[in-house]
Amino acid sequence: MKLNISGKNFAVTEALKNYTEKKLGKLERFFDKEVEAQVTLSVEKSRHIVEVTMPLNGMILRGETESYDMYTSIDAVVDKLEKQIEKYKTKMIKNKKRAPEYVGNGRKTLPEEEVLIEDEPKIVKIKKFSLKPMDIEEAIMQMELLGHDFFVFSNAETDGVNVVYKRRDGNYGLIEPELL
Repeated sequence: MKLNISGKNFAVTEALKNYTEKKLGKLERFFDKEVEAQVTLSVEKSRHIVEVTMPLNGMILRGETESYDMYTSIDAVVDKLEKQIEKYKTKMIKNKKRAPEYVGNGRKTLPEEEVLIEDEPKIVKIKKFSLKPMDIEEAIMQMELLGHDFFVFSNAETDGVNVVYKRRDGNYGLIEPELL
């Protein structure tokens, strides 16, 4: 596993870097090939925050934790990422089992047994709405008026679909997707 470790608001010591590499190295057992992860260690007042982002087969795994001790935050983020990876792998295996198989002449057969996990979240509501072209400030205002944490809109400047969202620190974020 290749780790890019950076510090924000403090210098990362060699001991902290080694500890991070050792702990995140435990995640290597889940991957068949070399995986790259971006690790940001930051300190804000008395909070020690660890953020880990790693691309995985077109998806992005991300974990963020905070505590009053950097080592505790690192341990917690590794636990969080392990759970995410387990969940991802389970879904991939389950989706393979559910995938229809072709038996010739274009006919499909469904697997004999469907595995249902009752605790798994499911889509319970589908919402459709029209995208009105607007600028970013108007989208933020609309999001605030609706009392939502995010808002999907058509960006009048770029003609693309964007998402504005409220960050934990009270600021706003903008997501501009790029097609691959």
